[in-house]
Amino acid sequence: MTSNPDHGSGHPDPALESVTSIDQFLWRRFAEANTIEQFCSSWLALQARMIGEALGGLVVLESPETGSPTPVATWPDGFEPDSLAAIVERVLKERKGVASKAEADEESGGLEEPRYCLGYPVRVGRKVYGVAALQIAARSPAALELAMRRLQWGAAWLQNWVLRRVADPRDRTTKKLALALELAGLVLEEPRFKSAATATVTELAARLRCDRVSIGFVAGKQVKVCSLSHSAQFGKQMNLIRLIGVAMGESIDQQVALRYPEPEGKRSLVVQAHEQLARNHGDGAICTVPFVDRKGRAFGAMLFERSATEPFDGHTVELCDSVAALLGPILEEKRKNDRLLITKVRDSLWTQVKRLLGPRHTARKLIAASLLILTAFLVFAKGQYRVTAETTLEGQVRRVVSAPFRGFIFEAPVRGGDTVDEGQMMCSLDVRDLRLEYSRRSSEREQHMVEHRQAMAVNDRAAMNVLSKKMRQVEAQIALLDEQMARATIVAPFDGLVVSGDLTQSLGAPVEAGQVLFEVAPLESYRVILQVDERDIGDIRIGQKGELILAAMPRTRQQFTVAKLTPVSVSEEGRNFFRVEGGLDSVSQRLRPGMEGFGKIEVDRRRLIWIWTHDLIDWVRMKAWTWLP
Repeated sequence: MTSNPDHGSGHPDPALESVTSIDQFLWRRFAEANTIEQFCSSWLALQARMIGEALGGLVVLESPETGSPTPVATWPDGFEPDSLAAIVERVLKERKGVASKAEADEESGGLEEPRYCLGYPVRVGRKVYGVAALQIAARSPAALELAMRRLQWGAAWLQNWVLRRVADPRDRTTKKLALALELAGLVLEEPRFKSAATATVTELAARLRCDRVSIGFVAGKQVKVCSLSHSAQFGKQMNLIRLIGVAMGESIDQQVALRYPEPEGKRSLVVQAHEQLARNHGDGAICTVPFVDRKGRAFGAMLFERSATEPFDGHTVELCDSVAALLGPILEEKRKNDRLLITKVRDSLWTQVKRLLGPRHTARKLIAASLLILTAFLVFAKGQYRVTAETTLEGQVRRVVSAPFRGFIFEAPVRGGDTVDEGQMMCSLDVRDLRLEYSRRSSEREQHMVEHRQAMAVNDRAAMNVLSKKMRQVEAQIALLDEQMARATIVAPFDGLVVSGDLTQSLGAPVEAGQVLFEVAPLESYRVILQVDERDIGDIRIGQKGELILAAMPRTRQQFTVAKLTPVSVSEEGRNFFRVEGGLDSVSQRLRPGMEGFGKIEVDRRRLIWIWTHDLIDWVRMKAWTWLP
């Protein structure tokens, strides 16, 4: 039975057809192998495709002539088997599956990506006849464990071949191997667990002449029957299913294959459930084989039923055991993959909990304990909650220096960024025109004085009054010119810093009366301007203390006090900010207006977990509220 993943499409995927063709070719060559070399070479190719990212492989088996381990097959052609010699020796010595990191090649300078070597013994009974080893690319611990598990499953094929060679019956071994391989191919072709299990039990029932074949897996403390031959739905056969599950449980608990009736001369095993199943449902011969993982734990079973006239002999039990050893892990893998996502997550979490609370896994326990202590610390410990905001330093006052009258720039020795003292000249205006006007007005005054004396001489009172008024007018104009010439030199109003203004490139340029020439800020008085985000403005109060770090002085912390909250927000870069003003507690001579940095306003003491997560929680709360109807 095969499934078509492109069913309903009309255009099958060419890449999928290519992969399927390669797999069919490898399986056919594997099944038709006549020599141990052909068999192992084909097996390596199939095992490499099953594990993925395999770089090379080696099969070492005991030589019938010398009795010593001898390389039988390598994959791919030209692969150097010496790189797997260490893992082969280790597996032969420890007599169990081994995974280790391959040593870096000295000729490559250790620049290659890390690789892993996997090895698993080919064992029949208690004797190790050889080793199957693969070199794979680096992968995660979980993927490495999966690769090791698949190598273990694949080693069963080599075990079957060795069993045929050393245990005699060539025909029986060929039968077991062919059946196991055909069933493995049948299971792998099915995309879903349910269809794979149904196809397996139906095929087994036909091949082994059984009335019924069942497959079940451990679920909690019971065994759940998942598939029954010749039956897609068996919900109505509740009593039969229950008895089959109990019989499987007997085999799983004892972790041995059970036969009923038991052969004469054999040690007695518990087969009460088998006996009840045979008595209640008419099948006189029953054989149950457990599925056992590489750690020796039984996770399911396969139950075969025949009529009493055709009991199960030892060879048939061995055949069933081999089939179960090969198909059990494959079916278990498919069953786990077909579970609901929530079930996978739950089982994964439960596995982690058991590892955490069970033996071994010391590093995991230390990490969990550290996280628990850290979480408890964050939940119960308190710290100072501070609101952070971008900060700018401004002068407490900013004095504007403007042009006293219309004129032209004559001299400008200072510019923005210079420090000035009180009374220091900042710039001057050209007074040559004023001096000429002053000379003209002075001459005019002298003329009026002469005329006034002449009028006095002739006692012309009317002329004297007119001339007196003209003289006073001229004197007023002369006084104005004196004042303008005095104010032509513009000086600093106090000690401070020239914040803005640069006339060094504008000598001779005209200026209007009242035009701003410079801005001066004092160096002894500053105010701190903070842009507080609207999400944090509710925690700010007048009188709160804070610290300021300026970009120009990153190693010096300035203390300040909140003095004013501006109730108007400013929008910048898609966010709203409120202007908060503060005063410095002490002023450094290094401070300058316009410096920028960051300030932190101390609010109160709160839990650390709240301090670090309240922004995210508030954001989620706002988003959730907007999404709700």
